[in-house]
Amino acid sequence: MNSPTATLTATAPAISAIGLRKTYGDKVVLDGVDLRIPEGTVFALLGPNGAGKTTTVEILSTLVPADDGQAQIAGHDLVRDPDGVRSAIGVTGQFAAVDNLLTAEENLLLMADLGHLPRREGRRRATALLERLELAESARKPVVAFSGGMRRKLDLAMTLVGDPRVIFLDEPTTGLDPRSRRTMWQIIRGLVDDDGVTVFLTTQYLEEADQLADRIAVLDHGRLVAEGTADELKRLIPGGHIRLQFADEAQLDSAARHFGVSARDPEALSLRIPSDGSVPTLRAVLDVLDDAAVRAESLTVHTPDLDDVFLTLTGRPDSPKDTAR
Repeated sequence: MNSPTATLTATAPAISAIGLRKTYGDKVVLDGVDLRIPEGTVFALLGPNGAGKTTTVEILSTLVPADDGQAQIAGHDLVRDPDGVRSAIGVTGQFAAVDNLLTAEENLLLMADLGHLPRREGRRRATALLERLELAESARKPVVAFSGGMRRKLDLAMTLVGDPRVIFLDEPTTGLDPRSRRTMWQIIRGLVDDDGVTVFLTTQYLEEADQLADRIAVLDHGRLVAEGTADELKRLIPGGHIRLQFADEAQLDSAARHFGVSARDPEALSLRIPSDGSVPTLRAVLDVLDDAAVRAESLTVHTPDLDDVFLTLTGRPDSPKDTAR
């Protein structure tokens, strides 16, 4: 049986790029970015503000030209067939691009008209999208009265009117409360699992990438510094450990003598043992405790998360936006 990774590798790429470069004046924003994103997957691009995430989206969606490199989107060459690229993609930016004076339905019908859809087909798609994104009850209300979560859902619905096969979501849940953010996650995952679209996601929320993305890349100073699944990236970072808690100092001392590499905390009556979080490592720790006839009160496994990955690979915490994007 094929593994999920093997299946992804065998799937034709929805997005491929080789050597993308972009500079603004003497500022290098992208410095040779390579991408290969299979169809029907979610790809997340992480990086500090100013790392080049938005510029990558702008180039791949034909909004700005690259200085060098080549790319194909849904089989269309970015330079030779930009109209083909535009017909295959949808783009949702950081801020909802909706008309506050129109109703939700009118916004969607306007997008259908701009896309030259027949009137009946445009109305059918608008109705279906309002139902799918749970906006039907507010279809005839002016957008100015919408909450942030409703506006973001409408913005995504407007992107979907053209039935794109590749969707670029540039920080789609910025400013949303946790409940609205999770609703958006469900909608995005449904687009991939049910409709087979490809989602290119940039986000500041590392939990968002962890929850949604099939693969994640980390961009820093215009270069991709790592790429893989969330679990693969987490394994790149040291610091995983097993923490054993004991009832008294005698049990702690006895356990410490049997583990060669460990950090002992007498005040907390705990022992910290380096671990990669794997089942064999956990089993080995339990075997040592059993052989030594030592009883631990509790055992917890700690593994690096995407915050650790982000901070380690980019070498800095997120910072205010600078001239690069």
